[in-house]
Amino acid sequence: MPTQKLQNYNIRKLSKVGGGKVFALTLPVEYVRKLKWKEHQKIKVELKGRHLVVKDWK
Repeated sequence: MPTQKLQNYNIRKLSKVGGGKVFALTLPVEYVRKLKWKEHQKIKVELKGRHLVVKDWK
């Protein structure tokens, strides 16, 4: 499997899931490990202007 160039490592694509009303975005595994997030963990997504803010759900 070819590896991505380091300069393109943080470039991601959106994918449609199911009937197309939901989108998915992959995160680098290093980020998830550093945040100590687990599979099926609840997270909070906020839209602030033109930026998405992803936080751990409390």
